Amino acid sequence: MKKNYKMKKTISMKMFINEFGESFSKHMKKRLLELEVRCVLTRKEDSYRLDIKHVEHTQYAFDNDHNNSTSQKEYVYGQLIVMDGALYYSESCIENDTVMQSPIVAVIYDDLDSEGMILDNDNRAKKIDDNNIDYVIDTMLTVFPDVSQSYLNIIKEMISHERN
Repeated sequence: MKKNYKMKKTISMKMFINEFGESFSKHMKKRLLELEVRCVLTRKEDSYRLDIKHVEHTQYAFDNDHNNSTSQKEYVYGQLIVMDGALYYSESCIENDTVMQSPIVAVIYDDLDSEGMILDNDNRAKKIDDNNIDYVIDTMLTVFPDVSQSYLNIIKEMISHERN
């Protein structure tokens, strides 16, 4: 089966809900939208597997054990997976030369007591529903950086032009 469109690699939380949220409850959509201003979702080859990143792609210094140097990487705060209309939080995120998994990912995953699910590549994920969405979003917001004033000014300027 050939795809007739080019999949967007970076989407907003609103776009995510429009694309996948048909079976999400109102409460889940409302809580997910609390991340809208601060995050973007990125995906590679799987359209249903999205990493949560800060909208400004802030880089953090970390020690590189391999060559005893300090590098800059962006945090990923979780990976959302949508399968059969259900939302899941993945045990791990994509990591590479420019991206590293935030420590909060393991905290959230370990604290979720919903049933696990084995996905491709032996990646495990736990279901997010009305019983645990508050915990997931509240915990993520404890570590998710605010956006800068300059970013807010840009957004304000863009919105003012849309209304004219």
